[in-house]
Amino acid sequence: MLKLGIIGTGAISHHFIEAAHTSGEYQLVAVYSRKIETAERFASQYSNVTLFDQLDEFFKHPFDVVYVASPNSLHYSQAKVALSAGKHVVLEKPAVTQPHEWQELIEVAQENQRFIFEAARNYHEYAFATIKNFLADKHVLGADFNYAKYSSKMPNLLAGDTPNVFSDRFAGGALMDLGIYPLYAAVCLFGKPTRATYQAQKLDNSIDLNGDGILSYPNYQVHIKAGKNITSNLPCEIYTTDGTLTLNTIEHVQSATFTDHQGNEVQLPIQQAPHTMTEEVDAFAHMINQPDQTLYQQWLTDATDVHQVLYAMRQDAGIRFEAEK
Repeated sequence: MLKLGIIGTGAISHHFIEAAHTSGEYQLVAVYSRKIETAERFASQYSNVTLFDQLDEFFKHPFDVVYVASPNSLHYSQAKVALSAGKHVVLEKPAVTQPHEWQELIEVAQENQRFIFEAARNYHEYAFATIKNFLADKHVLGADFNYAKYSSKMPNLLAGDTPNVFSDRFAGGALMDLGIYPLYAAVCLFGKPTRATYQAQKLDNSIDLNGDGILSYPNYQVHIKAGKNITSNLPCEIYTTDGTLTLNTIEHVQSATFTDHQGNEVQLPIQQAPHTMTEEVDAFAHMINQPDQTLYQQWLTDATDVHQVLYAMRQDAGIRFEAEK
């Protein structure tokens, strides 16, 4: 069983721990927070967990893998220290803010013979393997992928505060948060686009509230929508010469229906996992315990492509983080 450490005491970390414990592959043993009181509150529902408020002491603890769910701008530095300390690293998406950071982390992981993973959960869903297999003999004409959900932090923003998710200091924004899912879906299903653009509604600090992107492929386009001040209830669609494949959502897919031009429908055999993170925690544990370098290199390549596209879209929209200004 893998001993698990946690950085980041938000709700997403509880979700990861729940999935990790349910898998039977992990056991939480250590939690880090800048304030020990915060770590105590977070870990109160777990047993036999050692708490830390000093990062160097945390990484001396004998655990195998760390899940990093701190603000986006801290991921790179914390992951680099973790890998150097001999820990496998799971970085909550987005793993980094710039492509060169991801390349550096890959190199550090290789030097220390450790794995680094980005927790973009839809990429590891069995549903996407089913969808990709279905599309293998289809001629794709384009797609519309969206993920827009009104943020629980919007009232704070409207009240004059700047929550992390809308902060340029912490590399927030709709594209960096929810836009990752459509991008991973596109790269997984269609490969890396030849060009990417993004137009956004932005705050004064340049962080995007919502936006629309276009991923250009040689013979078609994929349209991307991301939003945190709006909610979209639209499904996602993939267009082919034979008909349209409709997904109920872009992550934790429950249904995929192909409708041909005569109106005939085919339901793809999608089995939704019981937990949104089940498939990714299983995938990470399996890779650590039974390494498959060919598959792992594909994960790294796809993540590299996603971050290059993500960066290009940010530059096109004029989204700048504090460290870049």
